[in-house]
Amino acid sequence: MVDSPPEQRAETAPAPPTRRAIRAFGLVLAVAILVLVALASIAIGAKELSLGQVWHGLFEDSGTYGDVVVAERLSRTVLGLLAGAALGLAGAVLQALTRNPLADPGLLGINAGASAAVVTAITFLGITSLSGYVWFAFLGAAAVGALVWFLGGSRGATPVRLALAGTALSAALYGYLQAVMIMDDAALGKMRFWTVGSLSSASDSIIRQVVPFLLAGMVLALALSRPLNAMAMGDDTAKALGANLNRTRALSMLAATVLCGAATAACGPIVFVGLMVPHVVRSFTGPDLRWILPYAAILSPVLLLGADVIGRIVARPAELQVGIVTAILGGPVFIYLVRRRRTAQL
Repeated sequence: MVDSPPEQRAETAPAPPTRRAIRAFGLVLAVAILVLVALASIAIGAKELSLGQVWHGLFEDSGTYGDVVVAERLSRTVLGLLAGAALGLAGAVLQALTRNPLADPGLLGINAGASAAVVTAITFLGITSLSGYVWFAFLGAAAVGALVWFLGGSRGATPVRLALAGTALSAALYGYLQAVMIMDDAALGKMRFWTVGSLSSASDSIIRQVVPFLLAGMVLALALSRPLNAMAMGDDTAKALGANLNRTRALSMLAATVLCGAATAACGPIVFVGLMVPHVVRSFTGPDLRWILPYAAILSPVLLLGADVIGRIVARPAELQVGIVTAILGGPVFIYLVRRRRTAQL
């Protein structure tokens, strides 16, 4: 049998998968992982139920199992999906805006603003329910976001100015927060639970209050991928490509504030999710935000819900709050990221 000439063999050989195809496959795989983790969040809890009981509670009655599974775990899972996606997108947008891969939503003082507003509502206005002070948390985050934008130079804002303004405001607000909590034992007791970050207070009412803001912020963040990509090349190059720097920075601040503010209002300040996931995602997607943002929106809820499930298992019959679990997981990861970044710069 005569072999085909090399040219013909080259034409008939299958083409290697493109990087775009690999990224798309990875996105599908990430969605599958998210579905599995969401199902685990519904099936696993501090109260042990069999899979048959979970199924029965979800689809067949509204009695004991229905109350445990549907009213608690399902609402908790939905809030974890929304809040996780919001924190991941906020972190990715802020890292692109400040050109700092180690930035997170707390960098601009948004978490501090929400916490200060909540302690003010509890101490001075007597508001004690989560559904009551969720709006104060959101307004506090929004007010600090606007103040950071103003102090950072408004239309002349730069990444460095925004980061410095956010850091300064965070320090001042956390000082105020600690002072009020020390002077008011009642505020300390209520804030101690909220400030660690938790999904355990999830309810249909809380979800309905924050979901419009979360969805609007997600749409805005995803729409900013192209102008943020242009800004990553430098201001002069971005202007040459037609990007409006002031508008992009203002809309990025708005998106991050809305996302982080709404998530913090519903769950309390949850650390490291907005830092870890975008940074890890960037290592296999590259710097293109058209891929980083969708990946972050999918994998951040994986981390948040996975941490929540771990917290329910390790301390049965009680549970460990998700903010504590993410801090325990995130601390070593953050140290590793800093050391790797420092090594790469040497």
